[in-house]
Amino acid sequence: ERDRNQRNRLRELYGTKRWADLRMQVFVRDEFVCQRSGVLCIGKHPAPNSPVANHKRPHRGDVALFWDIDNVETVSKAVHDGLVQAEEQAEPTGHWG
Repeated sequence: ERDRNQRNRLRELYGTKRWADLRMQVFVRDEFVCQRSGVLCIGKHPAPNSPVANHKRPHRGDVALFWDIDNVETVSKAVHDGLVQAEEQAEPTGHWG
């Protein structure tokens, strides 16, 4: 139960203005280019070339790591939904472990 509440609180962070601002800072810093594939991320969600702010190292509840701009990269939705998800599922504890 405690783990579920922690996961819900962390998911709520994605809906905050602070997260929206951080995402935009990352997209601008990365010039809207997917850092994994080099694709220009100019599509509108849910297009495969829409930009996604991805945590390079899954934060797993570490709020400081969640907000660390150096831990966030621009990836295309296609890369996030394919490669990134496969990487996270291959890790022993998964993204929310």
